[in-house]
Amino acid sequence: MAYRDFAEPNLSRRSLLRGGAWLTAGAALAANPLGRSAMAQAASGNWRNVAAMVDTYVGERKVANMIAALGWGQNDPVYLAKGSLALGGRALADADSLYRIYSMTKPVTGMAAMMLIDEGRLGLDQPIAELLPAYANMMVQKTYDGSITDLVPAERPITVRHLMTHTAGLGYGVVQNGPIKEYYEKYGLVPGQVTRLPLPELSRAKSVKGLDKFADRLATAPLVLQPGTKWSYSVGLDLLGRVIEVASGMAFDEFLRTRIFEPIGMTSTWFTVPENQVDRLTTNYGIIGGVPLPLDPARASVYLDQPAFPFGGAGLVSSPRDYDRFLRMLLGYGAIDGTRVMSEAAVRLGTSDLLPEGATTEGTWIAGQGFGAGGRVTNGAYGWGGAAGTVAFVNYPANLRATLMTQYMPSEAYPIHEGFPVAVAKDLAAMQGA
Repeated sequence: MAYRDFAEPNLSRRSLLRGGAWLTAGAALAANPLGRSAMAQAASGNWRNVAAMVDTYVGERKVANMIAALGWGQNDPVYLAKGSLALGGRALADADSLYRIYSMTKPVTGMAAMMLIDEGRLGLDQPIAELLPAYANMMVQKTYDGSITDLVPAERPITVRHLMTHTAGLGYGVVQNGPIKEYYEKYGLVPGQVTRLPLPELSRAKSVKGLDKFADRLATAPLVLQPGTKWSYSVGLDLLGRVIEVASGMAFDEFLRTRIFEPIGMTSTWFTVPENQVDRLTTNYGIIGGVPLPLDPARASVYLDQPAFPFGGAGLVSSPRDYDRFLRMLLGYGAIDGTRVMSEAAVRLGTSDLLPEGATTEGTWIAGQGFGAGGRVTNGAYGWGGAAGTVAFVNYPANLRATLMTQYMPSEAYPIHEGFPVAVAKDLAAMQGA
């Protein structure tokens, strides 16, 4: 099949980057902590449903590889891995293989902001115009995705809370249609990347260079909704990266490196994969007619290039081991291996429902659920998924952390975002009944 076939509507930029639904994790995992015998089963690797999911997807060659990491409290995780870094390849995927985690970057950015809120350098309900004056007098479309000249003034300022909960009224090039989508593309408001390949649906716009320029240009675009009124997936976490820069006086990527990655021990998480680490990078596939075709081959990956700026919403590459350590820190209420990374209060607040009072979720991916600092909040679970088949969450009532990584697009091609939490929940139920 020719690469031109990637221009099919089901592999548009919108479907590739939006990250899928990931609707069931919180509801399916509203579990009580397991008894001692059940936890012993889990520690010994008795994750039958998760293992079957991994075996099936890889065995049927729907994906090249899949790996799950499941851990209790601060204990080492169990890894369930199968497959090779690329279809037909010899190198096997493992806990240190590298995956494009896309929107699983959002919880990392959200927690970075929570650190600054905890330190008094940001306020949760602080208007961002106090740090970025260009956002002082925002205008809003009268009609969602309609005219970009028929506008009304914003009824309230955009706040830090709005950015981290997708309630700022900002758009997303992978969500919007019409003139506002065209405006985003024209001015490089495209905080994401997929491939070096010249595929029509993925190459129509390039990101503006520099996080500061991105923020400045974004301020000239009208909002698609009034701030604080509705959850709408957006570039809010990318803009939050610029807010973090100004509040901290440090480059956003440097802040993540020194305040989060290094203290946690996340040694394989980057915006750009170092050339000497390419042997660990998986290949990303586009699913066309049920067949996986190379979309971003490891040795020619766009993630070997320096991005236009560090995309706080969808820019990171990480490993199952690294992301499990991020979840361990959250499950430890800010501490891991004796190192205090965040305060307990900051973690508790960031993993709670932070949606503004009166903001609706009706008709959205998170209908009837909550949203915290860059991730969904449901029944004691906090986390999010990525556009290329990754999912991760912590479940506080069960004292559990869970990550699943594979690489394919669009995320809707397979029900992995929904299926993984359900498989975990089935295994938990079996352990409890043992």
